[in-house]
Amino acid sequence: MVRVRVNTSSKDYQIEIETGLFKQLPQLFKSRYQGRRLALISDDRVFGLYGRSFVQELEQQGLETVTFVFPEGEQQKNLESLKGIYQVLAEASFTRSDYVVALGGGVTGDMAGLAAATFLRGLGFIQIPTSLLAMVDSSIGGKVAVDMEQGKNLIGAFYQPDAVYTDPSLLTTLGDRLFSDGMAELIKHGLIRDKDLCQRLETLGSRSRITEHLDEIISVSCRIKGAFVEQDEQDTGIRQILNFGHTIGHAIEKVQQYNGLTHGEAVSVGMVHITRITERLGLTKPGTSQRLVGMLKSFNLPVVMPEISIEDLVRAIRIDKKSRSGLINIAYLREIGDCGLIKWSFEELEEHLFAQLEN
Repeated sequence: MVRVRVNTSSKDYQIEIETGLFKQLPQLFKSRYQGRRLALISDDRVFGLYGRSFVQELEQQGLETVTFVFPEGEQQKNLESLKGIYQVLAEASFTRSDYVVALGGGVTGDMAGLAAATFLRGLGFIQIPTSLLAMVDSSIGGKVAVDMEQGKNLIGAFYQPDAVYTDPSLLTTLGDRLFSDGMAELIKHGLIRDKDLCQRLETLGSRSRITEHLDEIISVSCRIKGAFVEQDEQDTGIRQILNFGHTIGHAIEKVQQYNGLTHGEAVSVGMVHITRITERLGLTKPGTSQRLVGMLKSFNLPVVMPEISIEDLVRAIRIDKKSRSGLINIAYLREIGDCGLIKWSFEELEEHLFAQLEN
């Protein structure tokens, strides 16, 4: 088993990574959470694959468990779903000594975490990620939120989990598109901080080859993200480097009303276009965007902007959480493995986007 420790000002916790770990969890939970009630939050697809049997096994171990199961999809990450979780917790008379358990991908973890952060001003919170994106990104760092019609993750909090249990074998039921979705975030971590990880991903170059090394590669990715979280838990400084590709990516998702590109696909496009812009401006080492495109394409990620209005894109960016006083912090690559931050006005960003997309 690989253990990655994350030490923040609000909470210290451990990410445990091991193929086959999920089967051990009922017994492990009995030893660690005996006497605590558990609220398992999951979408209908993951619950059918893993959740139903998991609840049965937890109850066989004497752990009282309630469930909230919602329809799969980003569109469900809203206040109405959050209200449903609150109702389950209230009806079961949960106390602050009990735990919310997220079994699923990023949508599940975000909603379950926000419920845990706010019900009774804070319950225990456990993450069991079932998607690659959640394993390497969203289950770490304590960003929990729901979406609004006006934008993504507009209602949220910083609330670290008490533990993260990551079993790469759960990815065997993950479709190729969603595997690639997670690869975008994994590649991003290499791009911003670890050129050796990028080189290894380039060498492996496919899902079939990377699967044999998932425990190790996921742990490297988790350490990269964990280090940024430890330095800047509240996302006011250096942690914003983790937003590389996300400013444009989140805006693409919003313009497409979360029915087009997946999160990872949108971030992939965002990373390519911001790097082409900064390369043209002389901020990024020449050839970086070409190498980035090759890496993303090898994992079947898109690199071309979808057919959307640039005006709509910029409008969506203007409501982005990362904007401050009319300026927006943009994470950009100096070169592979080295990322920095630059402040642009919305007018500058719009000008750069038009120049890039008109080429």
